[in-house]
Amino acid sequence: MAGPAPEVAAARVAVRRCVESLELAGERLLVACSGGADSLALTAAAGFVVPRLGGSVRAVIVNHGLQPGSAAVAEQAAAQCRELGVAPEIVPVTVAQTGEGPESAARDARYAALTEAAERHGAVAVLLGHTRDDQAEQVLLGLARGSGARSLAGMPTVRPAAPGSAVRIVRPFLTVSRAETEGVCRALGLTPWVDPHNTDLGFTRVRARRVLPVLERELGPGVVAALARSADLLRDDADALDAAARTAYDQLGDPPWPATDLADLPVAVRRRVWRELALRSGSPSGALTAEHLRSVDELVSRWRGQGPVDLPGGLRLHRRGGLVALL
Repeated sequence: MAGPAPEVAAARVAVRRCVESLELAGERLLVACSGGADSLALTAAAGFVVPRLGGSVRAVIVNHGLQPGSAAVAEQAAAQCRELGVAPEIVPVTVAQTGEGPESAARDARYAALTEAAERHGAVAVLLGHTRDDQAEQVLLGLARGSGARSLAGMPTVRPAAPGSAVRIVRPFLTVSRAETEGVCRALGLTPWVDPHNTDLGFTRVRARRVLPVLERELGPGVVAALARSADLLRDDADALDAAARTAYDQLGDPPWPATDLADLPVAVRRRVWRELALRSGSPSGALTAEHLRSVDELVSRWRGQGPVDLPGGLRLHRRGGLVALL
């Protein structure tokens, strides 16, 4: 008897390895399904693997209501989930308009809905269909923006769904290519939905997606895998530096801080201490830039008697009498 198509086998192996390595076997899981190729392939693989490991899985389809026909797209995704033997649930959300842009607002609404659904169903994790190509695009965007190690580290395989939540966000497909997820859909007779935003050049991520094949053609095959591998290596480095910064922050105690103590810290750790201080004091993480942190660090590294440094969230840091404090 012939086995599954190679793409189907690869998807199942990726889910099995992820579930086993994170000790999720036997647990109740959710899979986020948009109806696109990546999430349909993940739903198919999870629907096959998770029950065989003693657990259960159901699909959650978030309808953002931002495009004409979004309800029909959600219903089509639900129908295909049922064909795969995975019970679906459609969750409509209202996307609030924020200063971060429509994509960011939709993402926030989606993650909130997925977290709520997981807590309601008693699921310990939500599986997302981000692929190795998505990871490479993330790294490429970080390079284009001149971002630091944390941004270049890309998406982690697992993280908390929200601060204080026991639910985890899990990405089993970061080792799987987009071509393989499309192959899964073909092999299983699934009809993936193609998001029109994926061809809208108004989105930076779409332009990055178009650049990757050019890099593969000009530099040789393997660029996507190399970028994703770089993210893995940088994530280890970023995790170590973040841990060192948290230790330094705890040792410093609450501000004001002696500038001499701060000057003894390595620059990479000190800038993370500034970030930790800003975030703990209410500065929005999405608005905090490397330039903000560089300006704050000059209160120690290039002290010339300059005035206070303003940070997002109405924060101001200043240096007086050898001490750095919040105003």
